[in-house]
Amino acid sequence: MSTLSDLVKKHGVPNHANIEWLHLLTADWQLIADLAFADLVLWIPTPEGSFVAAGHARPSSAATVFYRDISGEPVRKEWAAQISQAFTSGKQVDLQTPDTYDGLPTRLSAIPVRRKLSAKSDEVTERPIAVVTRHTNLAEAKAPNKLQLNYLSCGNELLEMMGDGNYPDFSNQTGPRRGAPRANDGLLRLDEDGVVVFASPNGLSAFNRLGIQGELEGKSLAEAASKVLKTQIQTDEGLALVVSGRAPWRTDMESRNVTLTVRAIPLRKHGARTGAIVLCRDATELRRQERELITKDATIREIHHRVKNNLQTVASLLRIQARRSKSDETKESLEQAMRRVSAIALVHDTLSEGLNQDVNFDEVFDRILMLATEVASSMNTSVRPLIDGKFGQLRSELATPLAVALTEVVTNAVEHGLADRSGVVAVNAERKQKQLLITVSDNGKGLTDGKVGAGLGTQIIRTLIEGELRGTIHWSSPKEGGARVAISIPL
Repeated sequence: MSTLSDLVKKHGVPNHANIEWLHLLTADWQLIADLAFADLVLWIPTPEGSFVAAGHARPSSAATVFYRDISGEPVRKEWAAQISQAFTSGKQVDLQTPDTYDGLPTRLSAIPVRRKLSAKSDEVTERPIAVVTRHTNLAEAKAPNKLQLNYLSCGNELLEMMGDGNYPDFSNQTGPRRGAPRANDGLLRLDEDGVVVFASPNGLSAFNRLGIQGELEGKSLAEAASKVLKTQIQTDEGLALVVSGRAPWRTDMESRNVTLTVRAIPLRKHGARTGAIVLCRDATELRRQERELITKDATIREIHHRVKNNLQTVASLLRIQARRSKSDETKESLEQAMRRVSAIALVHDTLSEGLNQDVNFDEVFDRILMLATEVASSMNTSVRPLIDGKFGQLRSELATPLAVALTEVVTNAVEHGLADRSGVVAVNAERKQKQLLITVSDNGKGLTDGKVGAGLGTQIIRTLIEGELRGTIHWSSPKEGGARVAISIPL
């Protein structure tokens, strides 16, 4: 299914400001569909003078008219006149007679969409930029109750604001946090003074759980909330603007171990504020889970930090033991063990710095090359490392064995390939969608008799690459000299 941007570029006249506004609208028009008990379809004009559907929202509060999404479809002949009239006149057009779609009786309205020119001005586009049609399913029509009447009133006002360019709002700060309130979670209607004129049953129950006693209708929501939150140590500075309906923001209210997410939508008519819609949702369990996740993340980071410190302590002990050893063979074995432990510590150090369990392996490998430089300096030689490509983010279960294996490969290139000489160790990393290709080459003396050694380091490399990482490894001596190690790891 094509996206809104794709459809506008394909069928309409590309306009970045219009596309961004329509994205804002479709990101927040589910609320209108729920309040209006109707399907909403966004129509954009085409250069040929027709219209194409660029978006569709189904109501969660009523039966849908369209069982299949109609985005991308051209306008039906039965609707073309009303949509064209709304787009040309800039006024809402209602179909005088009931419409039918797939045998369902429906009522159609076409509402123009205008765009506000800037966040600092009330000026809007002179002509509409699109049209939204409202399709109400009449098959289940019945006498509306108090809740439905208030929902319809709020939905109609938002549709009228959409036609005036006042909805959505540039300063709408719904935020990325979970628990965004929806119409059926709880709705309050405020007048221009912030007094509650209607509270849905779910909305009243949510505020009662917060600690506000009795009915809300006829009371100032800001005053009622202030009595409950007066003991709260930290209060969002925008809370007063939200509960009074003066700012289109979203915030949390906390009291008596209850967390209520509240969002305000100011209502305007002809530039004047006429009241507000306040949506609320009990987000106590969501916030508790988020706090637990934050605590667990901090605990995991602390564990990685302590593991890193312990491994560095082990590496230091191995280094001290190596310095005191009188046997060159023992000293070399201890130094190799120290480097392997240090490579594992590098991964844990990286994990301790982030919230997720993915590792930026490029940072880890930069530090692995520093270990190789230390090896070269201890052998009274110099190595110039060259890196081409990116490893990218790797899961920790891949990063740890790969770090140890590459430490062995690079160290072997320095100790054996570049022994008693200066040279270059070149590393190329090519990351594909399902594969990571790594090549390590040097300009040293190459493989002895063209064969790979059978030492402990080679065994460790094979075990980690072929066993733990389920990859492949191949050693070779190019004609131009030196040694080349090619590694392939499935992602």
